[in-house]
Amino acid sequence: MPRVIGIDPGTVSVDVCGLDEGRVFLDRSLATSEALAHPSVLTDLINAAAPLDLVAGPSGYGLPLTSARDLTEHDLRLAYLAVEGEGGGIAGLRSLMRALASPACLAPVVLTPGVIHLPSVPACRKVNRVDMGTADKVCAAVLAVRDQAERRGCREREVSLILLELGGAFTAVLAVEEGRIVDGAGGSSGPLGAQAAGALDGEVAFLAGSISKGLLFGGGAAAVADAPGAPAETLAAPTTPRGRLAWEAYLEGAVKAVAALAVSAPSAREVILSGRLGRLAAVRDELARRLARSGHDLSIQVLTGFATVAGQAAQGAALVADGLAGGRAATLVEVMGLRDARGTILDHLHVISPAAARARLGIT
Repeated sequence: MPRVIGIDPGTVSVDVCGLDEGRVFLDRSLATSEALAHPSVLTDLINAAAPLDLVAGPSGYGLPLTSARDLTEHDLRLAYLAVEGEGGGIAGLRSLMRALASPACLAPVVLTPGVIHLPSVPACRKVNRVDMGTADKVCAAVLAVRDQAERRGCREREVSLILLELGGAFTAVLAVEEGRIVDGAGGSSGPLGAQAAGALDGEVAFLAGSISKGLLFGGGAAAVADAPGAPAETLAAPTTPRGRLAWEAYLEGAVKAVAALAVSAPSAREVILSGRLGRLAAVRDELARRLARSGHDLSIQVLTGFATVAGQAAQGAALVADGLAGGRAATLVEVMGLRDARGTILDHLHVISPAAARARLGIT
């Protein structure tokens, strides 16, 4: 049975989860700032766990399954959607990925797909879309499918759900129907996040004049509350008029996103909460109340997983690595169609051409 590691590169922390024959042997969380400034910290952690059969690495917006040692500069720009020198967003992950792809890392590392790469998502839902859910959101959905199958005692193919990721910066929502991801709204195209604005009104984008990666990571509920440096958890206990406005906008945006994605997963009867804010009772209870009031027959479940420290996406990434290496999660990976991922994140653009998007990224 395989010995594997999954990595989730979050905005606040880089989480690492290791499985050996399906049992947790590594459960760590590193500050993202530390991991990006000193990539050797992560490679040393991986090397200390050797021998390893596979590592599901920090994949950004994702690629069809790709070995880190085969990565080109073209691949890196597609996975992280940033030109050289772009400081905002997840561009800093490229240096981390380069370290994992170097001979200094003793384990084989693979990049995993985002939602838009999955053929289980109908092409009509991909039109003019890029961020339908990054690779880590796919990994969280893998864990959610496993969790529901175990709780209900059913096969993975019988699982349908809405995954609502309430992260420290972004809010994202994915639809799963009969064990496969069929739709999604990623953090930069979904509802208001704790730190990030989510989908931008086109006229707001026009008025901004230009949109940087840094701008995509701001303008969220914390900015609405006029508390940009406050922990995301303080959103759930507002004490000022602006704080209450932010809390209302945050919750309503999440409920509307769930309602929209429920169209794509008509068999779903559960909303699975993941992410930093998804663990808060105040958030969970208020979402349940609002969903019931809106007439949607959807119960709320919190995704806990099997690790103590590493977040849900890191645990899901470990399951992906285990399944790809032929472990206990092999059927789960097969059902979810991760090996069938194909194309690039720019293939479905019409409002601008894919060629124009590649030029923006410096890809010739």
